[in-house]
Amino acid sequence: MTRPFVLDPLFQSTKAVPGVGPRMMKLFEKVAGARIVDLFWLLPSGLIDRRYAPKIAQAAAGQIATLTVTVDEHVPPKRPSLPYRVRCHDETGVVDLIFFNVKGDYLANQLPPGEQRIVSGRLEMYNYILQIPHPDVIAPLHERESVETVEPVYPLTAGLSHKISLKIMRGALTRIPELDEWSDAAFIKQQKWPRWHEALKQAHNPQSEDDLSPHHPARERLAYDELLANQLTIALMRLQEKKHKGRILSGDEALTQKALAALPFELTASQKLAIEEIKNDMHQPTRMLRLLQGDVGSGKTAVGFMALVHAIGSGGQGVIMAPTELLARQHEINISKYASRARLNVVTLTGRDKGKSREKLLASIASGEAHIVIGTHALFQEDVIFKDLALVIIDEQHRFGVHQRLQLSDKGEYCDVLVMTATPIPRTLTLTVYGDMDVSRLTEKPAGRQPIDTRLISNERIEEVIEGLRRKIETKARIYWVCPLVEESEKLDLAAAEERYGLMKQRFGERVGLLHGRMKPHDKDLVMAAFSSGELDILVSTTVIEVGVDVPQATVMVIEHAERFGLAQLHQLRGRIGRGSEKSVCILLYNPKCGETAKKRLTTIRDTEDGFIIAEEDLKLRGEGEVLGTKQSGLPDFRLVSPEFHSALIKIAFDDARLILDRDPHLLSSRGTALRTLLYLFERDTAIKYLRSG
Repeated sequence: MTRPFVLDPLFQSTKAVPGVGPRMMKLFEKVAGARIVDLFWLLPSGLIDRRYAPKIAQAAAGQIATLTVTVDEHVPPKRPSLPYRVRCHDETGVVDLIFFNVKGDYLANQLPPGEQRIVSGRLEMYNYILQIPHPDVIAPLHERESVETVEPVYPLTAGLSHKISLKIMRGALTRIPELDEWSDAAFIKQQKWPRWHEALKQAHNPQSEDDLSPHHPARERLAYDELLANQLTIALMRLQEKKHKGRILSGDEALTQKALAALPFELTASQKLAIEEIKNDMHQPTRMLRLLQGDVGSGKTAVGFMALVHAIGSGGQGVIMAPTELLARQHEINISKYASRARLNVVTLTGRDKGKSREKLLASIASGEAHIVIGTHALFQEDVIFKDLALVIIDEQHRFGVHQRLQLSDKGEYCDVLVMTATPIPRTLTLTVYGDMDVSRLTEKPAGRQPIDTRLISNERIEEVIEGLRRKIETKARIYWVCPLVEESEKLDLAAAEERYGLMKQRFGERVGLLHGRMKPHDKDLVMAAFSSGELDILVSTTVIEVGVDVPQATVMVIEHAERFGLAQLHQLRGRIGRGSEKSVCILLYNPKCGETAKKRLTTIRDTEDGFIIAEEDLKLRGEGEVLGTKQSGLPDFRLVSPEFHSALIKIAFDDARLILDRDPHLLSSRGTALRTLLYLFERDTAIKYLRSG
C-alpha cells in the first residue's frame, strides 16, 4: 500500500516552488518545514488590507493606503544619514515617499518623474506633509487590481521578508489538489464547512480579521481533518492491540492481603476503585491497556504495586519502566519497602549496570527469581529476557513513544499494560494523547497530607527569603531551591544553578548540595541520598527534580524566576514537598515586571493545588504547544488544531473514528479509501502500518 499518486507533488521539496533556492529553502524549513505540504499547514497569522484607496487630501495618517500618484521630483539626501525623498502628487494634494540606504538610480527606474504609479504602504504625517516611508508596493497602473487586495501575513524568520514569503506561498498554493471527501457529507453540511481544497484556499486568503479566527468554518474544517487523522490512528492502534489475546490473570487473594497489610497507610477511595478497575481488566481474556492519571502525591505507586502483586499472584512477573535513572531508583526505594514485607523480590536494571552485576541481574530476571523489575530504557535491550512477563507499568508515558510501549510489552506473551502519569492533562486533551486507553483517575491525596502554603514574593526580597531559610534549617527542615529555566538551553540552566549553589555555600557552608541533569547517575544518587538522610539542608537544583523525587522531610521549596515556568511545571515542582505530615511552604520568587499571562499563571498556582484545574487553566493561557512544557510534551504535533479552541471537535473526531472502524475496520469502502488518503496527508504512518498488517 503506497501513498496515493495525487499526494506525491505535495511531498516534494519546497525547492520545486518557483523562487525557492537553497537559502530560501532553509528559511522556510525554519518557519514551516522542507516540503510543499508543510507550506499548506502554515496558516496566515495576520493580514494587510490594501483596499483603502483614498485621494491624498482624504488619506488618514496611521493607515495602510494604496494611492495613485504622479511622480514630481527626486530629492537626494545632503548627508548619507538623511533620507532620499521622492515628491509625488494627485489632483488633491502632495505625498513624499521616503527611503533610507537606497541607491538613486534604482529609484529613478522604479519612479521615473512625470509618470503615474500605484504606491502602497503605511501613511505618516511629518512637518504637516503626508509621507510613506519605504512603500511596500510600487507598481504600474495596469496592476491596480492585484495591488488593491487583502494580503495574508505569514510567520517570518530573520532573512525572510513579507514580500518574498507571500510570493512563494502563492506559488505553493497553486498546487492544492481536489481530493475525494473523507468526512460524512451530512456532517459537513450541518457544520456549513467547505470541501478540503476550498477550506485550504479560504484559510490562506483571509478577507477580514474574522477569517483568522480558529472558529472560521475553513479553519475549523482543516482542524477537524487533522483531529480525525489523529483519532483514526489511535483507534486503529487500539483495534490492533485489542486483537492481541490477553491472558486471564486471576491473582492470589492471600498474597493480595499480605501486600495490603505491607502498605504503611490506608488506601483512599479512588485508589481502591482504580485497583478494582485494573484487576477487572486483568481478569479479561483481552489485553489491558489502561492509563492511571493521578495528581502529584495522589499515591499512584501504591496502586501500581497492587497491580504488580496481582500479576505475580497469577504466576507472572511485573516490570516498571521509568524515564530517568533518578525516578527508577526512587521507585526501587518505595516499592522495595512494600515488597520486602510481602516477601517479593525487586531488582533494578539501568544503563549503569555493567559486567558481572548486570549478568547477575539478567539471570534473576530470566529465572523468574525477580518478581518485580524496575528500570529505564535499558530494559529494551535484547539480552533482557523475562521468564514470564505478565504486566508492564510505564511511568510518565509522555516521555516515551507508543512504539516503545509496544516494544516492552512484546517481551512477554499477551502482556497487560498500565501507564501512570502525574502530568495532569486537561480532559479535552486526554483523548488526543491517550485515546487508545481506558482511564482511571486518582482524585484525592492520601490521608495525613497537609495542604501546601504557596506564596508569591517579589525577587527584590530574595535576601529576606534567604534569611528565613536559616530559621527553617534550625527546625530541621529540608529545602529545595530550584533555579530558573533560561531559554531552552541546559547549559544556561546549569550556569544559573551553579551560580546560586556558590552563593548558598558562602552563606550556609557545606550543608548545601547541587543537582542537575548533566551529572553522572552515581553522583546524583549520592547527592539525593545525602539530602534524604539529612546530611544536606539545602538542595540547589535545575528542573531535574520535577518528576518523582520523594523526600518526605523536605518541607520548603523556593522557585527562582517562577514567571519563566509553565503552570504544569510549577505544579510538578511544588509536588516535591508536602509529602509528609509536616506543613510545607512553596515560595515563588518572581519578577514584578513580568507580563499579565505570567501573573495569571502565578495566581492560579497560588490559589489551587488541583492539577486538573491547573492543566485546564494552562491550556487557556498558553495553548497546547506548551501545556506540558516544551521539553517534555507528549502531545501530538498539531499544525492546524488549537485544542483550547477546538476542544469540542476532539470528542466528535473520537466518536467518528470509532464509528468508521466499526463499519469498515480495514478502510476498504469508497469513504475508507478517501480516509486512507487523509492518513497519508497527515503522515500517520503508524495507522497505515496497522492497516497493512490487517
